[in-house]
Amino acid sequence: MVMDMKKSFRFRGAKEKKKKALEQQFAKKIEDKVGDRLISREIAENVEYIKKLLGESGDLVTREFYILQDPEKKATVIYFDELSEKQVTQNFVIRPLMGWNRVDFDKEESDLWEMSFHTLVQAGEVKVETEMSKAVECLLSGDTILFIQGYAKVMIIGSRGWSGRGVGEPRAEAVVRGPREGLNETLLFSLGMIRRRLKDPDLRVKMYTMGKRTKTLVSLLYVEGIVRPEIVEEVENRLRRIDIDGVLETNYIEEFIRDQTWTPFPLLQNTERPDVVVAHLLEGKVAILVDGTPHALIAPAVFTQFYYSPEDYYQAFEIASFLRLIRVISFFIALSLPSLYIAFVSFHPEMIPSKLQLAMAAGRATVPFASIIEALLMELSVEILREASIRLPGPIGPTIGIVGALVIGDAAVTAGLVSPAMVIVVGLTTISSYANPSYSGAISVRLIRFPLMILAAIFGLYGIMLGFMFLLLHLVQLRSFGVPYLAPYAPLNPSDLKDTLIRVPWPWMNRRPSFFYPKDERRQPKESQHDSLEKGRQTKNKKGEETQ
Repeated sequence: MVMDMKKSFRFRGAKEKKKKALEQQFAKKIEDKVGDRLISREIAENVEYIKKLLGESGDLVTREFYILQDPEKKATVIYFDELSEKQVTQNFVIRPLMGWNRVDFDKEESDLWEMSFHTLVQAGEVKVETEMSKAVECLLSGDTILFIQGYAKVMIIGSRGWSGRGVGEPRAEAVVRGPREGLNETLLFSLGMIRRRLKDPDLRVKMYTMGKRTKTLVSLLYVEGIVRPEIVEEVENRLRRIDIDGVLETNYIEEFIRDQTWTPFPLLQNTERPDVVVAHLLEGKVAILVDGTPHALIAPAVFTQFYYSPEDYYQAFEIASFLRLIRVISFFIALSLPSLYIAFVSFHPEMIPSKLQLAMAAGRATVPFASIIEALLMELSVEILREASIRLPGPIGPTIGIVGALVIGDAAVTAGLVSPAMVIVVGLTTISSYANPSYSGAISVRLIRFPLMILAAIFGLYGIMLGFMFLLLHLVQLRSFGVPYLAPYAPLNPSDLKDTLIRVPWPWMNRRPSFFYPKDERRQPKESQHDSLEKGRQTKNKKGEETQ
């Protein structure tokens, strides 16, 4: 297993040369357009060039003024409306430079640039550049740039701040008990929510800029000392290899960095919950956040974690274990119930109890289609209704979905197009597919259900078993950043079964899952709370015996 992991971590090609080339690809678009142009000493020339480069954009704000109200000391600030925090630019850049804050200094002897940089500009983040390409790149990212007449350099003031939606509850990962906060489209807000929960100085955040045109900010998060360094290195290498003109959502990155392309199963987990991100970071995984989307990617991922809910760790372990078993049963119902119905009706009616067989035969007496056609018609109708209910406006969507399913199902049975048993099977299958807490995990089951139905229609139960064998073989050979997808079942590691089908109490889960190869394996001290309680009870019993 360790050898497989080492093989997956080998970097193909000349590593150092690729690193240097890929580190420069992000600013290539602007550099190609701007070239090696340097900042001019003339403000008017710089402003005219930027306006021409950006096509006279209507949301580009240019403000000319005199420093300390002296006509000989001219300056200009440029920023994008709604990309910059205007209060920072107005109160901490323009007002001090114009002399409204009454800063005392020797106007004659002080260098104007040094005086502005060290005394007048009062923003927290200020840097100096001499290349026009760097200035334009920062301007497009939301910063304010400042030109001063007579100086061939630009001052870049960190003023990024744009409007975004408030923090809300994740709709796809709702819980009864637990936090109600979800990640935000603004990357910095999401990082703040994660840092508020994980106040660990070992939390590392690495920033990347992806997309030649979109210049999307992407961050890689991990806890140093817990995560295995080879996993971080492999994720970084895969991120650097991405070469695309735009990144708008995490799936753009997911399809580039996952181990295998042709699989319906998700090899990385996505989540909107900051508490889930923190929980996975503490298990020795990495998280990837993308500016502009509330979804975070978790890597590596295994099959079982897509059936975990964050609520499993906020409830008593007995309740959590029961709910997990319900989800596993729902998984098998959603995957195999329609194919089992087709196999029993078409090939193995003798396996159905006689009374039920008579009832099903009476229901199918007027149905003109074979069981496979009947099942495909109903399943496709449900999938269309499900997709339509998502796309409809919020207040109407669920209503239309429920009413549509009831009306269409009842009308189909009345018209004799489908049997009542088929409606029950499709209804149970649909409800079971909703029991999966992960949308990406549930949709893969919905896709696999159709090939199983076709195999059942051709070969009966033999076809279903054949489909399950192919499915199992496919799952066994999958890897997520070197981690076996079916771990801890294949390869089997009994010590890691404490948090799989059932969840044991927290005092017993003193080690992190070993199949993620964490650098620090222990979650709790060697002497856990459970061990301390046991020792305390034994000591108390001994004292009682001595007293007697």
